[in-house]
Amino acid sequence: MNLLYANDTQGRYPASFYAETAPLPEPAPALQGDTKADVCVVGAGYTGLSAALHLAEMGRDVVLIEAHRAGFGASGRNGGQLGSGQRVDQMALEKMLGAGEAGAYWELGQEAKALVKDLIARHGIDCELRPGVAEAVSDARGLREAFAHAEHMQARYGYDALEPLAGDGWRAACASPAYRGGVIDHDAAHLHPLKYALGLRAACLKAGVRLHEGTEVTGVSDGAPATVSTRGGRVTAEHVVLAANGYLGGLAPRVAARVMPINNFIVATEPLGARTAEVLPRDVAVADDRFVVNYFRLSSDGRLLFGGGESYGYRFPADIRALVSKPMLEIFPHLADVPLTHAWGGTLAITMKRLPHLARPGKRVLSASGYSGHGVGTATHAGLLMARAIAGEAEGFDTMARLPTPRFPGGSALRAPLLVLAMSWYALRDRLGL
Repeated sequence: MNLLYANDTQGRYPASFYAETAPLPEPAPALQGDTKADVCVVGAGYTGLSAALHLAEMGRDVVLIEAHRAGFGASGRNGGQLGSGQRVDQMALEKMLGAGEAGAYWELGQEAKALVKDLIARHGIDCELRPGVAEAVSDARGLREAFAHAEHMQARYGYDALEPLAGDGWRAACASPAYRGGVIDHDAAHLHPLKYALGLRAACLKAGVRLHEGTEVTGVSDGAPATVSTRGGRVTAEHVVLAANGYLGGLAPRVAARVMPINNFIVATEPLGARTAEVLPRDVAVADDRFVVNYFRLSSDGRLLFGGGESYGYRFPADIRALVSKPMLEIFPHLADVPLTHAWGGTLAITMKRLPHLARPGKRVLSASGYSGHGVGTATHAGLLMARAIAGEAEGFDTMARLPTPRFPGGSALRAPLLVLAMSWYALRDRLGL
């Protein structure tokens, strides 16, 4: 089964709160026949849109190919959280890589966050950007560790945007009875993810990018020049950027061995009105400390957007509402009477160590994927780093490419079943409070 069509219809944005509230453009024409370009970018999510935009701004002739629509995948369906640093926190990175190397990745992560804010401002993207992302903590030990991390970030990195909260202070920010406290990152932010992607799309077109939607890539040949084959034509280019993330399929088997697609799900309630104070008295986005992460925030019209639950096969579950309402009511049991108006799923990609995988699968081919739930900033930044590498400034790309991203055990046949076993174990630990 082709993951591109396992849950979706070609050329249509999936039904979601985001698609309902974003100004959807007319589709760009599919590629017909052969064409040439300096760079062919495959995939028009955050990574591909950013790569194409920055390359065009550098004066390159860019063809951007998307099987469905720009922002169709995880870029237009995610929780909308723009986090700081990397997906793995700094103390863990220091243990993994050493303090010096970890510091370099902190700076790159901060560059990613600043890049998103700059693109939104520079291109006038109306995507409801608002400050504040909180980590919610379930137990006393976790809270001590979160507070220690906040102190460490201020002491070692001079990062003073973190606000540790417990007790009444925390409940004045997040009214869930499930958490002991947390830390708000005031320099992190949240946004409408599809509006952000469509803003990048508009910027690409204005910069002269040749966008082809409804164009599935069937093969990539790393020749001189490289060739990107589609169902309706072919692009020859000096460089190819692979930006398909969870939808990469068989286009780059060496990448796919280290990057695995998984599905995640979100629901939206009806507008809560005055009851928003029973959920998030402060307008911050939240992600908790559970292994199977719950994440949530308020929409601009006062709905709770709540993400939770994962699956590892091709198909989404038949009843997404039932799947996500279970963790939502564990976090906010007092919302049992509130109707859910939207439910949707999306396919992202993870790596073994939850760190992004940037690689050169061919002499003329660059790839970035595996953002592991940290893609709003990291994917946008990866697109810029690949554009810089093509322009001869590869330091940032090569630094990110050094991150450890081992192959999944079991190969393509067994990696998903093995992950299901591991995730089931950690989900049980979450429920038991271990």
